[in-house]
Amino acid sequence: MAKRRIPRYQVDEVEAKKNKGRVPVDASQFALHNSYSPPLGYYEDKPFTCVDCGKEEVWTAERQKWWYEVAKGPIYSTAVRCRPCRKARRADDSEQPPDAPGEPPGG
Repeated sequence: MAKRRIPRYQVDEVEAKKNKGRVPVDASQFALHNSYSPPLGYYEDKPFTCVDCGKEEVWTAERQKWWYEVAKGPIYSTAVRCRPCRKARRADDSEQPPDAPGEPPGG
C-alpha cells in the first residue's frame, strides 16, 4: 500500500502549529558579552510577572529575538517589566535633571 503524499502547504500549517510561540535563534547576531555558550535552538514565549505592578505578562519569542539579535542585549538578560511600567520608568528617568558638578547626589 503506497503512502499518500501530503501537500506542502499542509505540512507548513502543521509546522506552524507545532512551532507557535517559537522563533529560531541566529547566534551569529549576538553581541559578545563574555559568555561561554549562547542559547541554541529556538526562542520561546516566556511568562513573567512585572516587578513594578505585579501584572502577568508574556515576553514573546519575537521580542526576545529583537532584544538579543537586533538591540544586542546581554544573552542572559530577561524581561522584568511590562510595557507601561517600562515607559513610565523611562519618563521618570528623562524628567530628572542630572546633578550639577560638585554637588552631592540628591543634594
